Amino acid sequence: MDDTDRAILRELQTDGRIPYAELGPKVGLSPSAARQRLQRLIDTKVVQVVGVTDPMARGRQAMALLGVRVDGDPRAVADELARYDEIVYTVLTAGTYDLFAELVCRRPQDVLDFVNDAVRPIEGVAQVDSFPYFGIHTHRFLWDVD
Repeated sequence: MDDTDRAILRELQTDGRIPYAELGPKVGLSPSAARQRLQRLIDTKVVQVVGVTDPMARGRQAMALLGVRVDGDPRAVADELARYDEIVYTVLTAGTYDLFAELVCRRPQDVLDFVNDAVRPIEGVAQVDSFPYFGIHTHRFLWDVD
């Protein structure tokens, strides 16, 4: 990846639907050259184009990051959590927590209910710490493109 590729990715992070007619000039290319550059990044699997839903637009106003400590194999707990629609993702870690899971619910009370009724009873779950967040625009999906 060169500086032009990184510029394309930064623009796409801001607006993933930007027309090539606008993208090209913003990154110093013609629209067709910008299209070719992006296609190369996709073809080489450097970039993956996916749709990301906004939980709030779907009526889900309460979210929490769950830090889970596990007695035993954390992969089994992560697999069990991933079966729930309320869990957006799970990730295994090598730190204080054995895994993190992001939870998306309709109401703040649903976060508490899910943790107590669905997470704590999973075999192997030793501890769950919940880091709730509520409100507008809590997510920013921007990564440094280096």
